[in-house]
Parts: sequence; C-alpha cells; structure tokens
Amino acid sequence: MRKVLIIKYGEIALKGMNKPYFERVLMERIRKAIKGFAEASVWRYEGVVFASTTEEARLEEMALEVAKVFGVATVSIAAEVESDPETIFPDAAEYMREARAKQVIRTFKVEAKRSNKQFPIISPEIARKAGASCLKGCNDDPDYPLTVNVHDPDCILFMDVRRDKTYIYHDRLAGFGGLPLGTNGKGLVLLSGGIDSPVASWMMAKRGMNIEAIHFHSYPFTSDRAKEKVLDLTKILAGYCGRIKVHCINLLEIQQAINENCPEEQMTILSRRFMMKIAERMANDVKADVLITGENIGQVASQTVQGLVVTDNAVELPVMRPLIAMDKVDIMEIAQKIGTFETSIQPYEDCCTVFLPKHPSTKPKLESIKLSEESLDVEGLIKSAFDTEEVYVINPE
Repeated sequence: MRKVLIIKYGEIALKGMNKPYFERVLMERIRKAIKGFAEASVWRYEGVVFASTTEEARLEEMALEVAKVFGVATVSIAAEVESDPETIFPDAAEYMREARAKQVIRTFKVEAKRSNKQFPIISPEIARKAGASCLKGCNDDPDYPLTVNVHDPDCILFMDVRRDKTYIYHDRLAGFGGLPLGTNGKGLVLLSGGIDSPVASWMMAKRGMNIEAIHFHSYPFTSDRAKEKVLDLTKILAGYCGRIKVHCINLLEIQQAINENCPEEQMTILSRRFMMKIAERMANDVKADVLITGENIGQVASQTVQGLVVTDNAVELPVMRPLIAMDKVDIMEIAQKIGTFETSIQPYEDCCTVFLPKHPSTKPKLESIKLSEESLDVEGLIKSAFDTEEVYVINPE
C-alpha cells in the first residue's frame, strides 16, 4: 500500500468564496517546503491536501517540514488503498500490524468517516468491521494482545473513505495553523537579538504576512558577534517564513548626538523614535505595509503606555505589536517551541545597552521629547545612518 501525507488545514476552511485562493497559496508553500524530496508532489482531492514522494522512508522527515508551513493544522502519514468494500478491512488490519511493529499498541478504537456517501457501508459499520478485522489479524501473539478501548486507547485508527481511495492513519502531527505566507501583506520587523522580536516576527508570519527585517547595532560599542546572533535568529525564522532580507543599520552616531545634546533620561525614548523613523523610511523603500515590534507593555522603560504613545508619534505607518499584552513566560514558551530561545539568550549586548541612563524616563511627555529633538540634526543623522546600511539575504536551510 502506498504511503502519502494527508494534510488538513483549519482557519482556511472558513474563508468562504476566498477559500480557493488560500488553498492555492497553501499548496504552493507546501511545494516549496518539500522540494528537496525525490519526485515530491502536492495535490488536492475532495477538499483535502495530499503530498507524496518516492522516498517513502523519508515521509516522517517530510511531514515535519510540512507541519512548519503556516496554514497547516495537522499532518498524518496515511496508507492509500482502494475504496473497495472487500479489501479495506484486511488493509486496515495490515496497517495496524505495521503500526504495532513500530510502537507499542495494546488498545485501540476505530473512527471512520464516509466522505463518499455512495459507499455501501455506513460509518459506524465501517468502524465495527475494521475493528473486528484488526482484532482477528493482530492477535496471533498471546504476549502482545490487542483489545478495544473506546475511552482511552493507545491508538485511534482513522479511516477516511473517499470516492476512489481510502486513507488509513493513526498519528496526527500538529501544525501551527494560521494562514499561508503571502496572503496578508508585508511587514518590516525591528529585529533585535532578544527573545521578543523573533517571536513577534513568527507570530505575524503565522497570520500570512511576509517578513523583512531591520536591525540596529552600535558597532564598535557592540560586537560583530551580536550582529551574527541576529543573523542566526533570522536563519531559524527563515525555516518558517522563507527568505528574509535583513537591513543592518549602525545607530552609534545618533546615540552619541543624543548623549551630548539631550537630557540623559530621554536617551532610550529618543533612540527608539529614531529607530522608528528610520524603519518607516526603510519600510516605504521595500514596500512594507506595517512596522512590527516585539514590544510588551511594562516590560522595560520605553514600553510603558506613555512611552509607546511617544514612540508611535514618530511615524505614520501602523505599528503591529503582537506581544503587547502577553506574559513574558508565554513569550518564552513560544520562543522555545519555534527554536529561537537558546540563541536569543546568548549574552551578547545590543544597541539598547549603549549610553543606558541610570533612570530612564518612564512617562515621557511628547512636547519635551520634541523639544529635545530640535537640538539635533534629525535629517542629517538619519541620512548618515542609512549610509551605514548592510544588507543580508537569509534563505531557509
């Protein structure tokens, strides 16, 4: 029996008349994710997406790649058999024998779905007959018995009976859900080397948004290794988000000007406003629709409500903050789940640690901040910052 991946989506099913568009984009994203597998193919059959490869020994590896595609809810390795009332029950028993050879399964139940309403046996009877066939075909070893347990089984055997083919499977690998990349515009993320901004990037990509990044550093006050850390984080994100372009900007001249001409307690908020101004101009250049940050209310001095209001005043583009009301522990859990946490906690400094005031302003007044900016050559400093730009293109590994 041939093995294929049966791929199910969640939210896409609710898209009504736009559903075919989201399905097409999802299938294209899956094709890109599995292009490294021999003769990989993706197709849609009666409302479900399938994928296959001639390298069936690598199907588990391929399932892991598909599960990372945004829009995918679950992935299962399924046996594809003919929808023949005479053969699907012996096929179910053969599948169960193979499954028990790979993992310990002593109890099971069968859940059947008759998608093909012309099939002559109704769903409850399919489940009963398949269960009986499994019991008969898998109980030749008294030391390894198989019994039915409908309440808490070791294995649920799924049987999806369709017009020409029936799909038999038991494991469901959870995907991340969301929407396929490219279905919801483009965002420019202010990407630091911390825990938050990579998670914010991932969360917006999960909603279908293409991601480009801008990173601020203060070399030589910050090290090249700090910048490399950000590029390492981007490589991890590229596994989910596809190719990501990173624009690296040196903020040191701006920070020095603020340090020399403005009140010390305003350093953080003024630096942040410059970052936002530069990011907005970059976003316009790369045709991004929004800015994205990893800011979280109350986490640091610049992320009080008053600080965020003053920061937002520096730009006209919408600023997306997907982590705004999350607890730090929840953000850390996501970082661990997507694989960025261990890199994020590496102890390399970022630009926010340069000229860090002892007592940063937590309730800045917009009028006072704008007055301080008047003592600076804002346009000249922004132009000089753009002159330091370095661009890196990070592809999925």
